[in-house]
Amino acid sequence: MKIPPVKGTRDFYPPIMAMRNHLTDGWKAASVRNGFEEYDGPIFEMLKMYQVKSGDEIVEQLFSLQDRGGRDLAIRPEITPTLARMVNQQINALPRPIKWFSVPRLCRAERPQKGRLREFFQWNIDIIGIEDVLADAEILFCAVDYLKSVGLTDKDIVVRISSRRMLAEVLKAIGIPDDQLDPLYVLLDKINKLPAEAFSEKLAELVADSNQQAKIQALMQAKSIQEIASVTPLTETAQAAVEELNRLFDTLKTMGIADYCMFDISIVRGLAYYTGVVFEIYDREKTLRAIGGGGRYDNLLKQFGGPQVTATGLGMGDCVLGILLEEKGLITDLSTRNLDYFVACADGQYQSKAIEITAILRNAGKITNYSYKTGALGKQFKQASEQKATKTIIIGSEVENGQLAIKDMAAGEQSLVDWAEFVSKLAE
Repeated sequence: MKIPPVKGTRDFYPPIMAMRNHLTDGWKAASVRNGFEEYDGPIFEMLKMYQVKSGDEIVEQLFSLQDRGGRDLAIRPEITPTLARMVNQQINALPRPIKWFSVPRLCRAERPQKGRLREFFQWNIDIIGIEDVLADAEILFCAVDYLKSVGLTDKDIVVRISSRRMLAEVLKAIGIPDDQLDPLYVLLDKINKLPAEAFSEKLAELVADSNQQAKIQALMQAKSIQEIASVTPLTETAQAAVEELNRLFDTLKTMGIADYCMFDISIVRGLAYYTGVVFEIYDREKTLRAIGGGGRYDNLLKQFGGPQVTATGLGMGDCVLGILLEEKGLITDLSTRNLDYFVACADGQYQSKAIEITAILRNAGKITNYSYKTGALGKQFKQASEQKATKTIIIGSEVENGQLAIKDMAAGEQSLVDWAEFVSKLAE
């Protein structure tokens, strides 16, 4: 009986595993380069931890289970709650700022589609303990730094940036009360996904005043930060939030990544826990889902029983990113086998010598394979080529005279070298 893989998961055959390592190794390198430290947590947590962050409806969006003690658990759909729990446990011992990153395997009970699977890997970077927008700029710089490192330019990708703090203060200046903000955020987050008429109808259901409706519509059409002030007179707190966003863009310009970034007031991020700068990263044509997204979440640690500590972060999944890199032709040869040496053996009586030189090469740090079958050299040379060996060592009768035959696979040239001298150079 053949058992298929679970829908929405992947089998990581060597070529696909090479792609996964290409992405995760790049994420880790960019994180370390930007001063982040790596952490991880358990693959499952208490279910209530996700309910605290996202409400009871999250249960339908994740894989939950009960352990033998009757405790409700969930396979992690994200790692930010784990981060909050871990930081709270050692909040007084951890030096500020906390700059951590992780590349967890996550699971969500979603309908699989292009760029979205039930099991995936996600790069998370977070800065905890810095209130200034400089921390948000650091997160964005690190993300762009990575994307540049894999060959994506400002013609390929764009970081769309807004501010929940700014949006909240402007909406309050329009006259929207605090208790209406969260349901309004959920609707505004869908403004580009709904037909204009449907959006207007849903907006009227949430906001009865037609004048306020018109101002919200005008606000969501703003193409620049400067246009916001023309929608409604700004309060002092609203003006401060606008100025904060301006400072962020000034900092991104100083960092040299302004060409990768743009203001987009439609970036709302529906989750209620965002409190300040929010952003999403897309391909320029916006033909794919978001490559990554995040923002400031200044209340999350307190929600998990800790102190009020500011925080900001990013999540970037591997699925959409992999599709984009393939579409842009940026996936080069990711072969898992690129040998320094392949050891071929022409005669079974010399196989022990082939094994010996293979061990010597490997101990010297050389990527080496050898043929498990002796005999026809043509087949062994084919193996060497398939495994992309730079050189092939041929063990034959020459070994009795203390010599090795070495073939340069690219040039096709073959030469004899002294065994002892060859091993001595390896040791050096």
